Amino acid sequence: MSADMLDGLSLAGLWALLIEPFLEFGFMRRALAGCLALSVSAAPMGVFLMLRRMSMTGDAMAHAILPGAAIGYLFAGLSLGAMTIGGIVAGLVVAVASGLVARGTVLREDASMAAFYLISLALGVLTVSTRGNNVDLLHVLFGTVLSLDDPALWLLVGIAGFTLLGLAVLYRPLVLECLDPAFLRSVSRWSPVSHYGFLALLVINLVAGFHALGTLMSVGLMVLPAAGARFWTRAIGPMLALASGFALLACTVGLLVSYHADWPTSPVIVMVLGLLYLGSLLVGRQGLLGRLWRSPVHLKA
Repeated sequence: MSADMLDGLSLAGLWALLIEPFLEFGFMRRALAGCLALSVSAAPMGVFLMLRRMSMTGDAMAHAILPGAAIGYLFAGLSLGAMTIGGIVAGLVVAVASGLVARGTVLREDASMAAFYLISLALGVLTVSTRGNNVDLLHVLFGTVLSLDDPALWLLVGIAGFTLLGLAVLYRPLVLECLDPAFLRSVSRWSPVSHYGFLALLVINLVAGFHALGTLMSVGLMVLPAAGARFWTRAIGPMLALASGFALLACTVGLLVSYHADWPTSPVIVMVLGLLYLGSLLVGRQGLLGRLWRSPVHLKA
């Protein structure tokens, strides 16, 4: 067989493996577009979560939206609007309530957040389990990114656009709060605005991720790309761009692996994100091998 024929076969194989699923199936194109929207909004949110040392808060808030989505499901079934509104309301209630408890009692905000999210998680799972069925529960917990319809896709795009606009407005106070929150509180009235504005953006992004990846997986698209990007750069701007790039790459690879292997999509996407994180941990500029390579070698006489 000639080299030209081998090259043709290899190109055809790559085309069938990487490109053809997105050209042939509309659900794959919608899933990719939804993942693109989530990548450019949720991943930057994850960077600020990490820099503010609030990564576990993101996980707590992801569970906190469950009862609102479950109540919306009870009233309207798998309705996009009802579950979105219910999730946003539940998330905002938990965020505001935990903040008020932290400011009015001896309990710190992380402890009050944990208490409220555990109550919310139990209530949400109980509601779906008793009034729905196992299929409904799996849909809520793990999402259906391959079943995104046009209204859901437009919702994700709208949330992504609103998030980018909100981050642009709050960028300077958010950066200052990451560096020195006490200084920001002392010199500016933007501290509570940036804090609660950031929590509101966090909630709507988790609701967007909930529709695509489910409650249990949506926070992975925030935390893992941000953590991986941190091993490559210390500058916030490049970190935001790199985190979005990692998220989009993982979503694309995860969709293709899920399609060809017939595996559940959301866990595959999060596992690819995990592999990118572990690779960055090892070979990133600030990773284990990178720091070992740059460390000076002292030879004994």
